[in-house]
Amino acid sequence: MNKSDSEEARLSALLRNSRTTPDLPPRFQEIVWRRLEARETTESVFSWLDALINGLLRPRFAVAALTIVILLGSLAGAHEGKQDVRQNAQARYLASVAPNSLQ
Repeated sequence: MNKSDSEEARLSALLRNSRTTPDLPPRFQEIVWRRLEARETTESVFSWLDALINGLLRPRFAVAALTIVILLGSLAGAHEGKQDVRQNAQARYLASVAPNSLQ
């Protein structure tokens, strides 16, 4: 072994010994386990929602859901339109029977 190898080995040993490992905070493991349990509880609450969204994102179910939404929107619009027509008819009838009562 030459001089540079021994100096390099000494330097490596010195660097290895100079590394310090910090002490963990008190009750570290307890805190970590508490966080893990809290996360599992939160995930289980939203797991059904994730499953529903993942199911709806599949093409066959997405088309079915879109069809249902369009159908419900059309029915709601038709119902609203029917009520508007009825209110307009009532207002016209009232205006023809008693035209001065509206003014």
